[in-house]
Amino acid sequence: MKIAVDAMGGDNSPEVVVQGIEQARNEWKDLEFILYGDESKIKAVLTDSERITIVHTDEEILGTDEPVKAIRSKKQSSMVLAATAVKNGDAQAVLSLGNTGALLASGIFIVGRIKQVDRPALMPTLPVINSSNGVNILDVGANAESKASFLQQWAIMGSIYARDVKKIENPRVALLNNGEEYDKGDTLHKDAYQLLKNTEGINFIGNVESGDILAGVADVIVTDGFTGNAALKATEGTSTILLKQLKQALTTNGIFTKLGAAIVSPALNDLKKIFDTSQAGGAVLLGLKSPVIKAHGSADAKTVYYTVKQIREMIINDTISKANKYFEQINKEKDA
Repeated sequence: MKIAVDAMGGDNSPEVVVQGIEQARNEWKDLEFILYGDESKIKAVLTDSERITIVHTDEEILGTDEPVKAIRSKKQSSMVLAATAVKNGDAQAVLSLGNTGALLASGIFIVGRIKQVDRPALMPTLPVINSSNGVNILDVGANAESKASFLQQWAIMGSIYARDVKKIENPRVALLNNGEEYDKGDTLHKDAYQLLKNTEGINFIGNVESGDILAGVADVIVTDGFTGNAALKATEGTSTILLKQLKQALTTNGIFTKLGAAIVSPALNDLKKIFDTSQAGGAVLLGLKSPVIKAHGSADAKTVYYTVKQIREMIINDTISKANKYFEQINKEKDA
């Protein structure tokens, strides 16, 4: 298995990328990597080149670049070359910590989307309070406007992913809405509810509200990209602020508070682990012909390692082909 890596994307690249890749390479002997980026910078932090090939490039897509324009004008950038390697069959998956919009554009225009999928969706994994599996939510920003059929397709792919990668036998699929009742929401969500309710092969459990995202009530949550992005940022922002304020309250209010903090430290560490998203890996661009994974720009080496693990599971389980076969079967049944 060979993974093409944009080694220059992210806040702390290529150092964290190389460290995570080397850890994954040492763990799994069936993996090879092609690292695209500044060769001198990569070699400066690379300790062992076994099963790692470096392809030098001087171009880099920045976080401030306009996505589609960037992939068209910077054809020798590390991200575009990584995507092209997958298109040409030189690698089986793409990993990047770089510009999300540019990676989405690279996935659609270079790697290519699954024929039966109208729009790819961006799907991260968020922590939940009662399970190490977390919850997958899609779309979280790849599509500002959506159709009910898009959400149906995303629910199918999200369910296949949860079975293959997260080993959940019968993943619970929910629709993010402004109420649990079936007739809640706008036309999009009402239509999506009816489609999901009648979709074979998924375990649809109905609507969930945004307050339930981290409650562990579902394994896969589908929504339109605008709502998903807003919900994701609100959830992540609230979690970050609460943890920061809790730490500040326990360390800046006198000696007795600090003593109390020391006593509850094990419980606080458990809470921190719950909200540690590094083991979840990156966000998957579902709906493309090959795995394209986006890790957070501020990701550390641990996150890169787990993102590689995530990609490896998708390749081993042939997750993309399973989605293809599902949609092909549905189309045959419609035509019959």
